[in-house]
Amino acid sequence: MKTIFFKCSIILLFFSFSLLKAQNKILFDASKGETASNADWVIDSDLHNLGVGSTGSYIGGNESNPQRFPTPLQSTITASTVETYWNGALSSWAIDCVKKGYEVETLPWNGLITFGVTSNPQDLSNYKAFVVDEPNLIFTTAQKTAIINYVAAGGGLFMISDHDASDRNGDGFDSPHIWNDLMDTNTVGVNPFGISFDYLTFSGTFSNVANLPMDPILNGLNGNVSQVKWTSGTSMTLNTVQNPSVKGVVFKTGNSGATNVLCAHATYGLGKVVAVSDSSIPDDGTGDSGDTLYDGYLTDANGNHRKLLLNATDWLMLPTLNTPSFAFNNLKFSIAPNPIQNRQINVFFNILENEKINISLFDCLGREVKTIFVDAKLGENSNQMEINGVKKGIYFLKITSQFGTKNLQVLVP
Repeated sequence: MKTIFFKCSIILLFFSFSLLKAQNKILFDASKGETASNADWVIDSDLHNLGVGSTGSYIGGNESNPQRFPTPLQSTITASTVETYWNGALSSWAIDCVKKGYEVETLPWNGLITFGVTSNPQDLSNYKAFVVDEPNLIFTTAQKTAIINYVAAGGGLFMISDHDASDRNGDGFDSPHIWNDLMDTNTVGVNPFGISFDYLTFSGTFSNVANLPMDPILNGLNGNVSQVKWTSGTSMTLNTVQNPSVKGVVFKTGNSGATNVLCAHATYGLGKVVAVSDSSIPDDGTGDSGDTLYDGYLTDANGNHRKLLLNATDWLMLPTLNTPSFAFNNLKFSIAPNPIQNRQINVFFNILENEKINISLFDCLGREVKTIFVDAKLGENSNQMEINGVKKGIYFLKITSQFGTKNLQVLVP
């Protein structure tokens, strides 16, 4: 079994439980030059035109300087609140999130991206999802480690890129290169999410949607996604060797495969990742009056961008440690509860024909802990198996049948 984690520690396990307590909180990043030049990728800002920050974060010129908590307070938002209630190009998305019951915050330009640092009130462990829309400052080594470990422990990461040569603050780095640097030159592992952004620039309306009726991004509670409109965006290339779970759902050409991908999602450890390759789709046409903005959130692609972004947000915000399950053609398999109780893993499966099943338990370093062979007979419609005496940690249960192989993540507190 391919190892998903390169490190397994008590700290990672501890903060997995911290994330369970932050199931409704979303953090929008503004610490990576998201307001540089003509960008205004923030949910709300009360101040503008304050110059360049002492840490080198670009907030100069006609730029926004967003604060941690949007104003007016989100507790005053009602179903009829309009997006201009807040001042930012992402205000419509954020207000929709609040209407769905989520809490939103901004990581300001001088905020710290950390994971597991209890002294930081905006440590990623306090949020279920972290949205980074077109970063223009490269992530430090420590920040890259924090972000990847955050996802591994159960966090949700929303990666939004823009086209090649979109270096808005003139520091030599644009968002495709910054995202690829995070995934390729970190201390955890090469391309852990299986996503690379292409160095391209193109525009167009694309209706190449994957034929995945049950996909939560394409067909969620907010509607079915049928098209997108890219306005000087790029595409992605996926690597299913580095991350077998990564999946493209909207494409520039075709409706499947690992190239020409416009929207993708993946799981990593106990967490989830969504990636889109154009920053115009969440732009709601409002924000800093010194910028040229337009409405991609509601107007472009006949309103499909709103559906896509909210479906993706809901998926990232779903509790990660729920009962994992899957079905092959004639085999249904599940684990309950998860996290495990009393150091006992309860495995349930149903079959529709005689079936030999191989069940293997691995720790997060890829070491096999136990292997069980089951020769289940037709008519045994309710089978249960117990794996006892498991130590604390994050594990992976590998189930192999004639129909294929599936890995399920298990947390033992």
